[in-house]
Amino acid sequence: QVLLVESGGGSVEAGGSLTLSCAVSGFTSNVYYVGWFRQAPGKEHEGVAHIFTTHGLPHYSDFAKGRFTLFRNTFNGTLRLQMDSLNPTDSGMYYCAAGSISGLQIDQLRSTHFNFWGRGTQVTVSS
Repeated sequence: QVLLVESGGGSVEAGGSLTLSCAVSGFTSNVYYVGWFRQAPGKEHEGVAHIFTTHGLPHYSDFAKGRFTLFRNTFNGTLRLQMDSLNPTDSGMYYCAAGSISGLQIDQLRSTHFNFWGRGTQVTVSS
């Protein structure tokens, strides 16, 4: 079993920044990739950014490029998402997720490929 615990959510005004953290623990030897998703009320899960656990650069969704930065620390098992220039459309529940399907390319990953999920942390951006 893999355990993911998110932290760092909160409320911020438009233009502000937040940093989300995810602590990954448990049986992680078969975890090949990790990432962040978000879900606004009434909407489906939306990928934010993800990365392979041992190599490569992050892959960002278009809305995240240039504003969000994903940091992977394999030494202590943490995943951080630095979010800058936030706007109200970034509001929602943010989830950390991990997956164990081998053979996928980083830009092929979708929510269905992630089989471990955290409980989420709320981000609220006011105008």
